[in-house]
Amino acid sequence: MDCKFNLKMKTVITPIQIRFVDIDRMGHVNNAVYLSYLETARLHYFKELGGVTDWYKDGVILGRAEINYKVPITLLDIIYVKTWCTRIGNKSFDLSYSIMKKNTEPEIEMVNSLSVLVCYDYGLKKSIEIPELWRKWLNQ
Repeated sequence: MDCKFNLKMKTVITPIQIRFVDIDRMGHVNNAVYLSYLETARLHYFKELGGVTDWYKDGVILGRAEINYKVPITLLDIIYVKTWCTRIGNKSFDLSYSIMKKNTEPEIEMVNSLSVLVCYDYGLKKSIEIPELWRKWLNQ
């Protein structure tokens, strides 16, 4: 099995704009919105590493998502997401994330998260091996 664990590879930074609609009645970002922030960071991560030419041929599906909420995010917080690869398997890989609050000294980790992404051929409707080009991107 071709796996690498706990790798700290290239980290990609994605600024996040908190919208008023993201805030719940308690005055902080609703827990479900965090998945959207992570999805935005994930797409930015792929683009920064080299992009994907055909998402329908060599796509990914989200196999698992874990979120550890540490400190609530509020409307006036200035945040960004750090994203990096922590595991590469045969058909799947893990991305780790930290949502950081920038407008404090020192910066504060508000959330940390992990997602398992499975390479998937939407035409064939089945999981596939990680494409070689992606392995190169992920190993940066």
